Amino acid sequence: MITLNYLILGLTYLGFGLGYLPGLRMNRAAIAIVGSAFAVALGILDLKTAWEAIDPSTIVFLLGMMVINSALEASGFFQLALEFLTRFTRSPFGILVAVTFGSGILSAFFLNDTTAMLLAPLTLTLTRSLSLNPLPYLLALAGGTNLGSVATISGNPQNILVGSFSGISYWEFSRSLAPVALICLLVQVIWLWWLYPEVRSCKSLPAVSQVRYRLFKPLLAKSLLVTAGLLVAFLAGAPLAESAWIAASILLITRRVKSDRILQRVDWNLLVMFAGLFIVTKAVQQLGLLDNLTNLTGTPLSLLGITVILSNLISNVPAVLVLQSLIPKTDTQAWLLLAAGSTLAGNLTLLGSVANLIVAEIAEKAGDRLTFKEHLKFGLPLTFVTLGIAYFWI
Repeated sequence: MITLNYLILGLTYLGFGLGYLPGLRMNRAAIAIVGSAFAVALGILDLKTAWEAIDPSTIVFLLGMMVINSALEASGFFQLALEFLTRFTRSPFGILVAVTFGSGILSAFFLNDTTAMLLAPLTLTLTRSLSLNPLPYLLALAGGTNLGSVATISGNPQNILVGSFSGISYWEFSRSLAPVALICLLVQVIWLWWLYPEVRSCKSLPAVSQVRYRLFKPLLAKSLLVTAGLLVAFLAGAPLAESAWIAASILLITRRVKSDRILQRVDWNLLVMFAGLFIVTKAVQQLGLLDNLTNLTGTPLSLLGITVILSNLISNVPAVLVLQSLIPKTDTQAWLLLAAGSTLAGNLTLLGSVANLIVAEIAEKAGDRLTFKEHLKFGLPLTFVTLGIAYFWI
């Protein structure tokens, strides 16, 4: 029975790392459901313990931010933002800077996966219209969404987890890690400038017609107003989950836009995956499998190292869930290292973060292939440099 328990949990984490299980058509959400169900079926947990393992603050916070992102997407905000960022420059280097910092800043306030999904098609369209090689700009987008999301608790799912478990305020988190994100974005620009000589030109390219898109101004105004109010609430120290939930509910009170249009854009798979992951992690704790990791998180450097390794083996969200139980709630430095390490590790390989995979998939469907080797050439040096910056800053 013990061997079977270990086998089921091992296969579950293998699925999290790969994003699928060989021979089966299961995504991470399905793997989380099956893994958590088997944990109950095998008697590792009972149903009540499994249910209580799900952290409601994390789920509510994530759901609230998804609804807000969905409303902004439906209003045309992300298309407008990219157009604004590229309006003042048409040079190859200027566009590289705009894509890097634009995606980074948007990811700091909205989930990085959403930013990658919405900006990837626009970036491809923009580079093609200007006859530019899209590859460095796709790398800038993928890396920028990861690096920028370091800055705030709402930047990515693993930061949301850290915020829920640690109790660190939104302001304290941003004050500590926003400078790291900005420095790392600058490092990325320099690195891409070095890797791809064709992006170095500051000469303006011929004007092209703007990409057409629909802008729904009433929803845009309402979404921006609610988002601004939410950020003020965060900075004022209001509870994160409750604030996001209230803000999302305000956006769902509407006469002109059907609420299902917004709710359809919510990533329900991610929410289900989170719930299943909480249960699977509880099962791992029940079996005492985390006891051997205690010695590996005793120093800041060892914590950062094990975070990077686990983030690339089983993905960053499961890595944070595994390691969070080993960190004292009052150890702010350790929580910040966990957040920064798990996020920056996403740039190491193409498989390191969902944002990378989203950009690669959208590019491949459009006929532009972002290979594992090409990303590794970009991501490996960038990851080690940015991790060093985060370590010494924190």
